[in-house]
Amino acid sequence: MSEISVIALTGGIGGARLARGLHRHLPPGALACIVNTGDDFEHLGLYVCPDLDTILYTLADCHDPQTGWGRRDETWTFMSVLARLGGPEWFRLGDGDLAVHVERTRRLRGGESLSTITRDLCAGFGVTSALLPMTDEPVRTRVHTSEGALEFQDYFVRRRANPVITEFEYRGAATRGRPTGCSPP
Repeated sequence: MSEISVIALTGGIGGARLARGLHRHLPPGALACIVNTGDDFEHLGLYVCPDLDTILYTLADCHDPQTGWGRRDETWTFMSVLARLGGPEWFRLGDGDLAVHVERTRRLRGGESLSTITRDLCAGFGVTSALLPMTDEPVRTRVHTSEGALEFQDYFVRRRANPVITEFEYRGAATRGRPTGCSPP
């Protein structure tokens, strides 16, 4: 392993593509990605980290290139049964992806930090670049819209970014001396 020589601030599908390019062209261990956790949320009782997982799967070369998120060749048995039972299916969790969320949630509830869990997930997926959550403390993006306040994933995925945005709020950031909200341009 090399010493870290490049640090990327990243998140989402575009950030995963950037990280993949850097990861491929740098020596193993030379890249550290500080990843957005403001879009993390709890879904179906599980702690879901969309940006961390997208970058993890992309660097592990097991991401779904069609969607840019999730895992390639994923199975959807869990979601099919959940839909049949009338459960919420707006945020799709594939069977393999679900295992990551279950393990992350179990370990978080056991008192481990998100950074430690993410490091171990990287090792389990064979990713040699470091993925570092921007914080181990919860920070949540809330989108204030013409229809009321929504959690980011609810706004972006479930509502397909349709309500008009009036303000962003970053819950948890204020305790760290950062602004709690800003209006869009």
